Amino acid sequence: MRARMPSLHRRRPPGNGDERILPLINVVFLLLIFFMLAGRLAASDPFEVEPPASASDGPAADGELELLIGPDGELALDGMVIERKGLDEAIALRLAEAPAVKARIKADSGAAAVDVLDMLERLNAAGIEELLLVTRAGAS
Repeated sequence: MRARMPSLHRRRPPGNGDERILPLINVVFLLLIFFMLAGRLAASDPFEVEPPASASDGPAADGELELLIGPDGELALDGMVIERKGLDEAIALRLAEAPAVKARIKADSGAAAVDVLDMLERLNAAGIEELLLVTRAGAS
């Protein structure tokens, strides 16, 4: 008779299989947390704008039409850089879509007051009745 050789492989006790999926779940949750912290949910502005300081402590209201004015007079409408000559046309198109649209103006604190006033007059002449000027808190 031949003697039986002991097996080198150990048999695992029967389990429910959850032990194999737990590391995968941990990795998925770590990736989720990483992307939540590292990602941006809001679209960034096409150029940097530093609004002037304000003594009011209320948050800026969200408008449907957003006009950015850079320190050098550069303009952006709803996140897209636009030339001055095409601004009136673009505003007219937006008003055709939604006649009761609000406008939010986000001007750099270094922008010329003449540029800001010109934009206020253009928006008012186009028929926009509610204009919001975005400022930052922190004036002393």
